[in-house]
Amino acid sequence: MGKVKVHKIASLTPKKKCCRKKTRCLKCPVVIMRMKKLENEDLSKKELKKRLEKARAA
Repeated sequence: MGKVKVHKIASLTPKKKCCRKKTRCLKCPVVIMRMKKLENEDLSKKELKKRLEKARAA
């Protein structure tokens, strides 16, 4: 998944337009929006990683 930590994805600045590929990139506005919704929930790192994979799946 690269060098970005899962819990910091909600604070990234999104790209201007979604690429709509099969697996969305980390800076996709859709992925960041979905991760911001989960930001306030107390989830473990393992659970956040699962939710990120689900958010990236198109």
